[in-house]
Amino acid sequence: MNPFVSKLLIAIARKRLETKAHAKPISNKQIAPLVRNLQVELSHAIKEYIFILIGVFSAGFGLKGFLLPNRFIDGGATGISLLLENITNIPLGYLLILVNIPFLILSVKTFSLKFAIKSIIAIFALSFVVHYVDYPTITDDKLLIAVFGGFFLGLGIGMAMRGGSVIDGTEVLAIFLSRKLSITVGDVLLLTNIIIFSFGAYILSVEIALYAILTYLAAAKTVDFVVDGVEEYVGVTIISEKHEELRVMLIDKLRRACTIYAGKGGYGKSGKGYDKDIIYTVVTRLELAKLHTEIDKIDKNAFIIMGLVKDLRGGMIKRKPLEK
Repeated sequence: MNPFVSKLLIAIARKRLETKAHAKPISNKQIAPLVRNLQVELSHAIKEYIFILIGVFSAGFGLKGFLLPNRFIDGGATGISLLLENITNIPLGYLLILVNIPFLILSVKTFSLKFAIKSIIAIFALSFVVHYVDYPTITDDKLLIAVFGGFFLGLGIGMAMRGGSVIDGTEVLAIFLSRKLSITVGDVLLLTNIIIFSFGAYILSVEIALYAILTYLAAAKTVDFVVDGVEEYVGVTIISEKHEELRVMLIDKLRRACTIYAGKGGYGKSGKGYDKDIIYTVVTRLELAKLHTEIDKIDKNAFIIMGLVKDLRGGMIKRKPLEK
Protein backbone atom coordinates (compact mmCIF):
# COMPACT_ATOMS: atom_id res chain seq x y z
CA MET A 1 0.00 0.00 0.00
CA ASN A 2 1.08 3.60 -0.60
CA PRO A 3 3.21 4.87 2.36
CA PHE A 4 1.09 8.02 2.64
CA VAL A 5 -2.12 5.96 2.82
CA SER A 6 -0.54 3.64 5.40
CA LYS A 7 0.48 6.57 7.60
CA LEU A 8 -3.01 8.05 7.26
CA LEU A 9 -4.66 4.76 8.30
CA ILE A 10 -2.32 4.42 11.30
CA ALA A 11 -3.17 7.97 12.37
CA ILE A 12 -6.91 7.28 12.06
CA ALA A 13 -6.56 4.01 14.00
CA ARG A 14 -4.55 5.70 16.75
CA LYS A 15 -7.15 8.48 17.01
CA ARG A 16 -10.00 5.97 17.35
CA LEU A 17 -8.22 3.98 20.04
CA GLU A 18 -7.23 7.10 21.97
CA THR A 19 -10.87 8.21 21.94
CA LYS A 20 -11.96 4.87 23.39
CA ALA A 21 -9.10 4.68 25.86
CA HIS A 22 -9.55 8.29 27.04
CA ALA A 23 -6.05 9.41 25.99
CA LYS A 24 -4.20 6.43 27.55
CA PRO A 25 -0.92 5.36 25.81
CA ILE A 26 -1.59 3.17 22.78
CA SER A 27 0.82 0.39 21.75
CA ASN A 28 1.60 -0.70 18.18
CA LYS A 29 0.13 -4.12 19.02
CA GLN A 30 -3.24 -2.51 19.72
CA ILE A 31 -3.12 -0.42 16.55
CA ALA A 32 -2.23 -3.25 14.13
CA PRO A 33 -5.67 -5.02 14.05
CA LEU A 34 -7.53 -1.75 13.58
CA VAL A 35 -5.17 -0.66 10.77
CA ARG A 36 -5.76 -3.99 9.06
CA ASN A 37 -9.54 -3.50 9.32
CA LEU A 38 -9.23 -0.01 7.87
CA GLN A 39 -7.15 -1.35 4.98
CA VAL A 40 -9.81 -3.98 4.23
CA GLU A 41 -12.59 -1.38 4.39
CA LEU A 42 -10.69 0.99 2.09
CA SER A 43 -9.87 -1.66 -0.53
CA HIS A 44 -13.44 -2.95 -0.57
CA ALA A 45 -14.87 0.58 -0.72
CA ILE A 46 -12.66 1.41 -3.72
CA LYS A 47 -13.77 -1.76 -5.52
CA GLU A 48 -17.45 -1.13 -4.77
CA TYR A 49 -17.34 2.48 -5.99
CA ILE A 50 -15.57 1.37 -9.19
CA PHE A 51 -18.50 -1.02 -9.78
CA ILE A 52 -20.96 1.80 -9.13
CA LEU A 53 -19.09 4.16 -11.50
CA ILE A 54 -19.09 1.57 -14.28
CA GLY A 55 -22.79 0.98 -13.64
CA VAL A 56 -23.61 4.69 -13.81
CA PHE A 57 -21.87 5.23 -17.16
CA SER A 58 -23.33 2.01 -18.60
CA ALA A 59 -26.88 2.98 -17.58
CA GLY A 60 -26.30 6.49 -18.91
CA PHE A 61 -25.22 5.03 -22.26
CA GLY A 62 -28.31 2.85 -22.40
CA LEU A 63 -30.56 5.81 -21.64
CA LYS A 64 -29.00 8.53 -23.80
CA GLY A 65 -27.55 6.35 -26.55
CA PHE A 66 -30.69 4.29 -27.14
CA LEU A 67 -33.88 4.93 -25.15
CA LEU A 68 -34.12 8.69 -24.61
CA PRO A 69 -33.56 9.93 -28.22
CA ASN A 70 -36.24 7.54 -29.47
CA ARG A 71 -38.80 8.22 -26.71
CA PHE A 72 -38.64 4.65 -25.41
CA ILE A 73 -39.41 3.68 -21.81
CA ASP A 74 -38.34 0.90 -19.47
CA GLY A 75 -39.65 -0.66 -16.28
CA GLY A 76 -39.04 0.34 -12.68
CA ALA A 77 -38.20 3.80 -11.38
CA THR A 78 -36.23 4.50 -14.56
CA GLY A 79 -39.32 3.67 -16.61
CA ILE A 80 -41.47 6.01 -14.50
CA SER A 81 -38.86 8.76 -15.02
CA LEU A 82 -38.77 8.18 -18.78
CA LEU A 83 -42.58 8.21 -18.94
CA LEU A 84 -42.77 11.48 -16.99
CA GLU A 85 -40.05 12.97 -19.20
CA ASN A 86 -42.19 12.21 -22.25
CA ILE A 87 -45.30 13.92 -20.88
CA THR A 88 -43.83 16.81 -18.86
CA ASN A 89 -40.58 17.73 -20.68
CA ILE A 90 -38.79 17.95 -17.31
CA PRO A 91 -35.15 16.87 -17.83
CA LEU A 92 -34.63 13.19 -17.10
CA GLY A 93 -31.72 13.93 -14.75
CA TYR A 94 -34.05 15.72 -12.32
CA LEU A 95 -36.79 13.12 -12.62
CA LEU A 96 -34.42 10.25 -11.77
CA ILE A 97 -33.73 11.93 -8.43
CA LEU A 98 -37.34 12.88 -7.66
CA VAL A 99 -38.80 9.47 -8.49
CA ASN A 100 -36.16 7.60 -6.47
CA ILE A 101 -36.41 9.74 -3.31
CA PRO A 102 -39.25 7.67 -1.70
CA PHE A 103 -37.38 4.43 -2.43
CA LEU A 104 -34.17 5.82 -0.93
CA ILE A 105 -36.00 6.78 2.26
CA LEU A 106 -37.44 3.26 2.38
CA SER A 107 -33.97 1.74 1.87
CA VAL A 108 -32.81 3.18 5.21
CA LYS A 109 -35.47 1.09 6.96
CA THR A 110 -35.08 -1.96 4.72
CA PHE A 111 -31.29 -2.15 4.62
CA SER A 112 -29.06 0.47 6.27
CA LEU A 113 -28.05 4.11 6.21
CA LYS A 114 -24.75 3.20 4.51
CA PHE A 115 -26.64 1.42 1.71
CA ALA A 116 -28.95 4.43 1.29
CA ILE A 117 -26.01 6.87 1.14
CA LYS A 118 -24.26 4.79 -1.54
CA SER A 119 -27.51 4.60 -3.51
CA ILE A 120 -27.98 8.38 -3.24
CA ILE A 121 -24.45 8.89 -4.59
CA ALA A 122 -25.13 6.44 -7.45
CA ILE A 123 -28.46 8.04 -8.42
CA PHE A 124 -27.05 11.58 -8.26
CA ALA A 125 -24.10 10.44 -10.38
CA LEU A 126 -26.49 8.90 -12.93
CA SER A 127 -28.52 12.12 -13.02
CA PHE A 128 -25.34 14.12 -13.62
CA VAL A 129 -24.23 11.78 -16.41
CA VAL A 130 -27.64 11.84 -18.10
CA HIS A 131 -27.87 15.63 -17.82
CA TYR A 132 -24.34 16.65 -18.81
CA VAL A 133 -22.57 13.82 -20.68
CA ASP A 134 -23.22 13.72 -24.43
CA TYR A 135 -23.57 10.17 -25.69
CA PRO A 136 -23.94 9.54 -29.43
CA THR A 137 -27.29 8.22 -30.66
CA ILE A 138 -26.37 4.71 -31.78
CA THR A 139 -29.32 3.62 -33.91
CA ASP A 140 -32.94 4.36 -34.81
CA ASP A 141 -33.86 0.70 -35.34
CA LYS A 142 -36.57 -0.01 -32.78
CA LEU A 143 -35.59 -3.62 -32.16
CA LEU A 144 -31.93 -2.74 -31.58
CA ILE A 145 -32.98 0.14 -29.31
CA ALA A 146 -35.14 -2.14 -27.18
CA VAL A 147 -32.59 -4.96 -26.90
CA PHE A 148 -29.34 -3.04 -26.49
CA GLY A 149 -30.86 -0.14 -24.56
CA GLY A 150 -32.17 -2.72 -22.10
CA PHE A 151 -28.82 -4.53 -22.09
CA PHE A 152 -26.74 -1.46 -21.15
CA LEU A 153 -29.34 -0.27 -18.65
CA GLY A 154 -29.44 -3.72 -17.03
CA LEU A 155 -25.64 -3.85 -16.99
CA GLY A 156 -25.61 -0.53 -15.15
CA ILE A 157 -28.20 -1.65 -12.60
CA GLY A 158 -26.36 -4.93 -12.05
CA MET A 159 -22.96 -3.32 -11.58
CA ALA A 160 -24.44 -0.83 -9.10
CA MET A 161 -25.83 -3.78 -7.12
CA ARG A 162 -22.41 -5.44 -7.17
CA GLY A 163 -21.18 -2.24 -5.57
CA GLY A 164 -23.78 -2.48 -2.80
CA SER A 165 -26.22 0.16 -4.08
CA VAL A 166 -29.14 0.63 -6.47
CA ILE A 167 -29.84 3.10 -9.26
CA ASP A 168 -33.42 1.91 -9.63
CA GLY A 169 -35.36 2.08 -6.38
CA THR A 170 -38.19 -0.33 -7.22
CA GLU A 171 -35.97 -3.25 -6.16
CA VAL A 172 -35.94 -1.79 -2.63
CA LEU A 173 -39.75 -1.49 -2.65
CA ALA A 174 -40.08 -5.06 -3.93
CA ILE A 175 -37.84 -6.49 -1.21
CA PHE A 176 -39.62 -4.46 1.48
CA LEU A 177 -43.11 -5.61 0.37
CA SER A 178 -41.99 -9.23 0.02
CA ARG A 179 -40.94 -9.19 3.67
CA LYS A 180 -44.24 -7.66 4.79
CA LEU A 181 -46.62 -9.59 2.51
CA SER A 182 -46.82 -13.20 1.39
CA ILE A 183 -45.62 -12.44 -2.15
CA THR A 184 -42.28 -12.78 -3.87
CA VAL A 185 -40.03 -9.94 -5.02
CA GLY A 186 -40.55 -11.05 -8.61
CA ASP A 187 -44.33 -10.70 -8.24
CA VAL A 188 -43.98 -7.14 -6.92
CA LEU A 189 -41.66 -6.14 -9.76
CA LEU A 190 -43.96 -7.75 -12.32
CA LEU A 191 -47.05 -5.96 -10.97
CA THR A 192 -45.21 -2.62 -10.85
CA ASN A 193 -44.03 -2.93 -14.43
CA ILE A 194 -47.44 -4.02 -15.72
CA ILE A 195 -48.83 -0.74 -14.33
CA ILE A 196 -45.99 1.28 -15.92
CA PHE A 197 -46.36 -0.39 -19.32
CA SER A 198 -50.14 0.06 -19.22
CA PHE A 199 -49.67 3.80 -18.70
CA GLY A 200 -47.08 3.75 -21.48
CA ALA A 201 -49.56 2.14 -23.86
CA TYR A 202 -52.24 4.70 -22.95
CA ILE A 203 -50.06 7.84 -23.00
CA LEU A 204 -47.64 6.99 -25.82
CA SER A 205 -48.70 4.03 -27.95
CA VAL A 206 -49.24 0.29 -27.73
CA GLU A 207 -46.21 -0.25 -29.97
CA ILE A 208 -43.93 1.70 -27.63
CA ALA A 209 -45.31 -0.24 -24.66
CA LEU A 210 -44.58 -3.55 -26.39
CA TYR A 211 -41.04 -2.47 -27.16
CA ALA A 212 -40.75 -1.32 -23.54
CA ILE A 213 -41.58 -4.86 -22.40
CA LEU A 214 -38.76 -6.12 -24.62
CA THR A 215 -36.43 -3.51 -23.13
CA TYR A 216 -37.41 -4.57 -19.63
CA LEU A 217 -36.82 -8.27 -20.39
CA ALA A 218 -33.39 -7.51 -21.85
CA ALA A 219 -32.49 -5.40 -18.81
CA ALA A 220 -33.80 -8.01 -16.35
CA LYS A 221 -31.85 -10.84 -17.98
CA THR A 222 -28.69 -8.72 -17.97
CA VAL A 223 -29.13 -7.95 -14.27
CA ASP A 224 -29.58 -11.68 -13.63
CA PHE A 225 -26.36 -12.35 -15.53
CA VAL A 226 -24.40 -9.72 -13.58
CA VAL A 227 -25.66 -10.35 -10.03
CA ASP A 228 -27.63 -13.62 -10.29
CA GLY A 229 -30.90 -11.91 -9.47
CA VAL A 230 -31.88 -9.33 -6.88
CA GLU A 231 -34.90 -11.30 -5.72
CA GLU A 232 -32.97 -14.36 -4.59
CA TYR A 233 -31.27 -15.01 -1.32
CA VAL A 234 -27.76 -16.39 -1.17
CA GLY A 235 -26.81 -19.24 1.14
CA VAL A 236 -23.29 -18.71 2.51
CA THR A 237 -21.20 -21.44 4.15
CA ILE A 238 -18.07 -20.22 5.96
CA ILE A 239 -15.27 -22.50 7.14
CA SER A 240 -12.58 -20.79 9.20
CA GLU A 241 -10.41 -21.27 12.26
CA LYS A 242 -11.83 -17.95 13.52
CA HIS A 243 -15.40 -19.26 13.44
CA GLU A 244 -16.39 -17.74 16.78
CA GLU A 245 -15.38 -14.22 15.69
CA LEU A 246 -17.28 -14.70 12.44
CA ARG A 247 -20.38 -15.89 14.28
CA VAL A 248 -20.33 -12.83 16.55
CA MET A 249 -19.83 -10.57 13.51
CA LEU A 250 -22.87 -12.04 11.71
CA ILE A 251 -25.09 -11.56 14.75
CA ASP A 252 -23.84 -8.16 15.94
CA LYS A 253 -22.87 -6.33 12.72
CA LEU A 254 -25.04 -7.89 10.01
CA ARG A 255 -27.84 -8.79 12.46
CA ARG A 256 -28.27 -12.12 10.71
CA ALA A 257 -29.09 -15.46 12.30
CA CYS A 258 -26.76 -18.32 11.49
CA THR A 259 -26.55 -22.07 11.98
CA ILE A 260 -23.42 -23.74 13.37
CA TYR A 261 -22.40 -27.22 12.22
CA ALA A 262 -19.77 -29.26 14.02
CA GLY A 263 -17.14 -30.31 11.51
CA LYS A 264 -13.71 -31.88 11.12
CA GLY A 265 -10.97 -31.21 8.62
CA GLY A 266 -10.51 -33.85 5.96
CA TYR A 267 -7.27 -32.81 4.29
CA GLY A 268 -3.70 -33.70 5.23
CA LYS A 269 -2.32 -35.81 8.05
CA SER A 270 -3.75 -33.61 10.79
CA GLY A 271 -7.05 -33.01 9.03
CA LYS A 272 -9.08 -35.71 10.74
CA GLY A 273 -8.20 -34.55 14.21
CA TYR A 274 -8.99 -30.87 13.70
CA ASP A 275 -12.40 -29.83 15.02
CA LYS A 276 -13.98 -26.72 13.58
CA ASP A 277 -17.40 -25.10 13.51
CA ILE A 278 -18.97 -24.53 10.10
CA ILE A 279 -21.17 -21.45 9.82
CA TYR A 280 -24.16 -21.27 7.50
CA THR A 281 -26.23 -18.13 6.97
CA VAL A 282 -28.59 -16.65 4.39
CA VAL A 283 -28.26 -13.07 3.14
CA THR A 284 -29.65 -11.02 0.28
CA ARG A 285 -27.52 -10.30 -2.76
CA LEU A 286 -27.37 -6.64 -1.76
CA GLU A 287 -25.71 -7.57 1.56
CA LEU A 288 -22.95 -9.67 0.01
CA ALA A 289 -20.53 -6.75 -0.42
CA LYS A 290 -20.69 -5.91 3.28
CA LEU A 291 -20.44 -9.60 4.26
CA HIS A 292 -17.23 -10.05 2.22
CA THR A 293 -15.75 -6.93 3.80
CA GLU A 294 -16.48 -8.10 7.34
CA ILE A 295 -15.18 -11.63 6.68
CA ASP A 296 -11.93 -10.27 5.22
CA LYS A 297 -11.41 -8.18 8.34
CA ILE A 298 -11.44 -11.33 10.46
CA ASP A 299 -9.95 -14.00 8.17
CA LYS A 300 -8.87 -13.39 4.58
CA ASN A 301 -8.23 -17.12 4.15
CA ALA A 302 -11.73 -18.19 5.17
CA PHE A 303 -13.23 -20.80 2.84
CA ILE A 304 -16.58 -19.48 1.58
CA ILE A 305 -19.20 -21.37 -0.41
CA MET A 306 -22.12 -19.41 -1.91
CA GLY A 307 -25.21 -20.65 -3.67
CA LEU A 308 -28.49 -19.14 -4.76
CA VAL A 309 -31.47 -20.06 -2.60
CA LYS A 310 -34.66 -20.32 -4.63
CA ASP A 311 -37.20 -21.03 -1.91
CA LEU A 312 -37.23 -20.12 1.76
CA ARG A 313 -39.67 -21.05 4.47
CA GLY A 314 -39.66 -20.40 8.21
CA GLY A 315 -36.59 -19.69 10.29
CA MET A 316 -34.93 -16.34 11.02
CA ILE A 317 -34.77 -14.96 7.46
CA LYS A 318 -35.34 -11.31 8.35
CA ARG A 319 -32.61 -9.20 9.87
CA LYS A 320 -32.75 -9.22 13.65
CA PRO A 321 -33.69 -5.85 15.17
CA LEU A 322 -31.11 -3.98 17.20
CA GLU A 323 -31.46 -4.56 20.94
CA LYS A 324 -32.30 -1.43 22.89
